[in-house]
Amino acid sequence: MHADQLTVSPDTVSDLVRSQFPQWGDLPIRQLASAGTVNAIFRIGERLTARFPLQPQDVERARRWLESEADAARELLGRTRFPTPEPLGLGEPGFGYPMPWSVQTWVPGVVATEADPSESEAFAYDLVEFIRDVRTIDVRGRTFGGSGRGGTIADHEEWIETCLRESEQLLDVPRLRRLWARWRDLPRGDDPDVMSHGDLIPGNVLVADGRLAGVLDVGGLGPADPALELVGAWHLLEAGPRRILRRELGCDDLEWERGKAWAFEQAMGAGWYYQYTNPAMSSMAVRTLARLVEDSPMS
Repeated sequence: MHADQLTVSPDTVSDLVRSQFPQWGDLPIRQLASAGTVNAIFRIGERLTARFPLQPQDVERARRWLESEADAARELLGRTRFPTPEPLGLGEPGFGYPMPWSVQTWVPGVVATEADPSESEAFAYDLVEFIRDVRTIDVRGRTFGGSGRGGTIADHEEWIETCLRESEQLLDVPRLRRLWARWRDLPRGDDPDVMSHGDLIPGNVLVADGRLAGVLDVGGLGPADPALELVGAWHLLEAGPRRILRRELGCDDLEWERGKAWAFEQAMGAGWYYQYTNPAMSSMAVRTLARLVEDSPMS
């Protein structure tokens, strides 16, 4: 998926676990097939997972990021009735793998890419409950401080222009460009930052019997524009359940439109970038954009 992508084998994972976490050294190791783009995922026995970053970077910077992910996971743990991973350990480079890595609990369920809940009204109500519960977590004086999604929409202008150029053979770029012009300069309004998972895409959501069974990849938890969490409305839901989510969260027109803008920014980046290397991620992005186009008629 990435030009500089790292590889790690089950044998290497087994060596790393035995040497650094001997209490789990006798447990079987198996790699999981995943549409994820950040980590290679391995099961350790039945109750644990190990996550290995796919792209190289400065080791100390990567370690700080993994530590911040673990802090975020602890902050979320138990704050909703939906299971989320518990961080258990931070591993060090070794046996040819050059980066720090992490261990956390396994959360059972099937990812929404494999068990599509998009028509389930019950799932929409569950998603509302999760978002509300996350928003009740105290920001403790923090505000959005990153460079990704969740701050000011217009800050992403250069990236969107890149994505539009790269998508000319994949998407209706003239129409998407007009939509971006509509959303790019939306005002923030008076909404303060609230706590947000920030990445409610199908690969991070677990489903069982059409209901929300758990949420993964929680390391990005933090304060952001309240509209950021609305990306899940477009990545995960069809029109009927989406209306339920909007009504139950009480979104006004401005917040709803900002949510469209954040979903658009995320989908535009994933569609072309993963077109050949991660078709599941690319297809999700194209579907999200189709939903946004359908719900946003041009005047």
